[in-house]
Amino acid sequence: MTELTARALLLDMDGTLVNSDAVVERCWRSWAVENGLDPEAVLPVVHGRQGHATMAVLLPDRPMELNLADNARMLERENADVDGVVPVPGAPDFMAAVKDLPHAVVTSADDRLMRTRMAAAGLPLPPVLITAECVSVSKPDPEGFLKGAAELGFTPEECVVFEDSEAGIAAGLAAGMRVVGVGPRSGSGPQAPTAVVRTLEQVEVTADPGTGLVRLTLTP
Repeated sequence: MTELTARALLLDMDGTLVNSDAVVERCWRSWAVENGLDPEAVLPVVHGRQGHATMAVLLPDRPMELNLADNARMLERENADVDGVVPVPGAPDFMAAVKDLPHAVVTSADDRLMRTRMAAAGLPLPPVLITAECVSVSKPDPEGFLKGAAELGFTPEECVVFEDSEAGIAAGLAAGMRVVGVGPRSGSGPQAPTAVVRTLEQVEVTADPGTGLVRLTLTP
């Protein structure tokens, strides 16, 4: 069992709060075939980044304007497809537990897709939302997490990040924050998160109203 304390929580969406793997796989398999790539080689790379940033990794010599155009088309597909979008196990109870605590969603999705998927999963939106439109560069750059901390009014050291992807974990660590990895992807990258849980069911959240500290009890 691991215990962490924080003053604010920064939450990724896809893979951390919302299981959108079915939609992501459908869209990226189609894109891979259209671009002459092996879908099985593409799928492990797509999580955590903005779509155009993933395309740049997969096709490094491709003009960015083509990636941006494909990214726009993919967002339209993803917004129209919520079949199989469900909350990650434990996410509804977790979001209920943090409802009155300082927290933000920090996602590589744009605002429309974030709202579509959170609604499809039946999860509430926190007051602070950092989406693709809010940053100049995608994860694994730490910009999104740093903006989330600043909007909540806390230093990076006072924040704990919840993430599932290699790119997201790298972004949280680069921001100088502790990172809880959620799910099977979170322990497979080169940078180890501070702690790992199988699902959010393994996270207990309690708050001290006197000090404002949030205590996270993690059961692996």
